[in-house]
Amino acid sequence: MSLKIRLARAGSKKRPYYHIVIADARSPRDGRFIEQVGSWNPMLPKDAERVTLKDERIKHWLGEGAQPTDRVLRFLDKAGIANRAERSNPTKALPGKKAQEREAERKQREEDAKEAAAAAAAQAEAPAAAEGEEASA
Repeated sequence: MSLKIRLARAGSKKRPYYHIVIADARSPRDGRFIEQVGSWNPMLPKDAERVTLKDERIKHWLGEGAQPTDRVLRFLDKAGIANRAERSNPTKALPGKKAQEREAERKQREEDAKEAAAAAAAQAEAPAAAEGEEASA
């Protein structure tokens, strides 16, 4: 049985409150769990006590092989119970694939328009230059 330390949602609509629970990985998010080991109230201000943890029980379950989810691991790292490796995602700020394709198409259209304008200007100058040569002859 693979165990997870994860969040189970409670609270009413648009007023979230989460319990930090130990549960089988196959059980539903808000369904059956083994033990409640903390809570998180995201509605409180950041300087208030938003997260409460039962340190001893969490250490016990980590020793039993329970894997915390990313959000819970952030809480445990802040409390000094577990270490969360820093992540780096340099491509996070880049636009999506479709947006990049649209940008490339837009640039291509602009280049084509510039080339067409340059060709039209060159074509307009060619007859004028030919007329100048005939006049001088």
